[in-house]
Amino acid sequence: MLYHLYETQRSLMEPFTDFAQAAAKLFSNPMSPLSQSPLAQRMSAGYDLMYRLGKDYEKPTFDIHTVDVDGVGVAVHEHIEVDKPFCELRRFKRFSDDTDTLIKLKTQPVVLIVAPLSGHYATLLRDTVRTMLKDHKVYITDWKNARLVPLSDGEFHLDDYVNYVQEFIRHLQGTYGNCHVISVCQPTVPVLAAVSLMASRGETTPLTMTMMGGPIDARKSPTSVNNLATNRSYEWFENNVIYRVPDNFPGAGRRVYPGFLQYTGFVAMNPDRHATSHYDYFKDLIKGDDTSVEAHRKFYDEYNAVLDMDADYYLETIQTVFQDYKLVHGTWDVRSPEGNVERVRPQDITTTALFTVEGELDDISGSGQTEAAHDLCSGVVRKEQRHLEAKGAGHYGIFSGRRWRDLVYPQVRAFILEHEVPQKNAVATAIEIPDDNPPVRKAVAASKPAAKPALKAAPAKTSARAAPKAKPAEAPKRTKPKATPPVKAVATTKPVAKPTPKVVPKAAATASAVATRWVKPAGEQPTGAAAAPAAELGTTKAAAPAPRARAVRKG
Repeated sequence: MLYHLYETQRSLMEPFTDFAQAAAKLFSNPMSPLSQSPLAQRMSAGYDLMYRLGKDYEKPTFDIHTVDVDGVGVAVHEHIEVDKPFCELRRFKRFSDDTDTLIKLKTQPVVLIVAPLSGHYATLLRDTVRTMLKDHKVYITDWKNARLVPLSDGEFHLDDYVNYVQEFIRHLQGTYGNCHVISVCQPTVPVLAAVSLMASRGETTPLTMTMMGGPIDARKSPTSVNNLATNRSYEWFENNVIYRVPDNFPGAGRRVYPGFLQYTGFVAMNPDRHATSHYDYFKDLIKGDDTSVEAHRKFYDEYNAVLDMDADYYLETIQTVFQDYKLVHGTWDVRSPEGNVERVRPQDITTTALFTVEGELDDISGSGQTEAAHDLCSGVVRKEQRHLEAKGAGHYGIFSGRRWRDLVYPQVRAFILEHEVPQKNAVATAIEIPDDNPPVRKAVAASKPAAKPALKAAPAKTSARAAPKAKPAEAPKRTKPKATPPVKAVATTKPVAKPTPKVVPKAAATASAVATRWVKPAGEQPTGAAAAPAAELGTTKAAAPAPRARAVRKG
């Protein structure tokens, strides 16, 4: 009933907010006679504030169109890679017509950012994504508003969250060979569970896990958020914060924790701070301080946009993470999509490096809550574990703003690069394909164009014509051409023999000599993105053409 009352109130307020918006423009537009009155600025500021307090805030956009990569502008295209009923795996694909920049983009690490499903949209991590795009291929989980998901798509549980994360990790592993995972706040718990289950099954786990400001062990340094969850029973939450979606939404009838209730809780944590912020906005409008006005609008456009969460997921999170502490007690069981119940065992993780980040002034996830992951992941050797406490940073400061960019990100970037390994199809063979790793593409030489691919297998030499099948010993009668850099041949139907390295750069030889990514000789540079360009661009001996391959003329 409360949800229905809220929607009714919002509908009644909509004409007044529209009027306030129009009145603010009438008193501020220099072409309007009302703007010439003595109190025009104050009237405009008052109506504008009234409009922003009463308007409905929709889901923001990431609005990331370009990024700067070492002084070169790179275009960014955002698209949905995987679409699930309650989540979209969103990719930020980068484009460049600069050859050197494109090769650099292709060899950079692949990062899956798992955004929190705790009230706000994934766009809250806009600054995180924009910063990461300079040095990484970035994917992010974009959670859907539960009130927009029809009942026919079923319920969403905490187990489903864990299974989604595993599916996204496998998707990136299938495309690139492996990936790195970053979780911010709430998803640190399900991400740790997802990687633990993969390790217990013997699956390949991500190269690194970076966990930032999450409640791994909510018993340590409890905050007001933790106290609310522990001082109320499971039944209290079920009876007081769970409502059904009204009929005017696609998810009509679904049990949810409404976004407007979550927003009320956010504001209630620091009411004085929000009141002061709005009053400062009013004064900035009067003074004409456009910079401060725009900063206020951008922040609250994001902060005021909230989504509904499925009731089952929310209640199970309260019980599992904040009341029963099942992860730290070792009693958490997760049901797989096949219906199998599996125990979460973080100690089974052995091949994934762990980096935890906490903010010194974090008032949502207290000190030590995220660092507790190191004790749980006892199978990870100590030299592959790292912890950072960001001095002077609050909860949002560890993933957004100046402290994130200047203090946290450089260490996250270095940690990922240290454990990066060469990707599958890293400099793949198609320079004209932007920031992509297709499984089969035409090879492109650095100096001269390569031969067109044969229907079955193509010789790597681009300047000599293949001999006919009837006369295999007869060579074409033409002058021997000048030597050209050999390129990798790509078979379109049958795989050809593995090319034997002819000339291997020092960096590539060093990288291949490392037995595992955990052991590196002293003084050696990290493998992976740092060494991959040299290794991938090294000259190799072309494979012999497959039997019955058709001759290919130079294009």
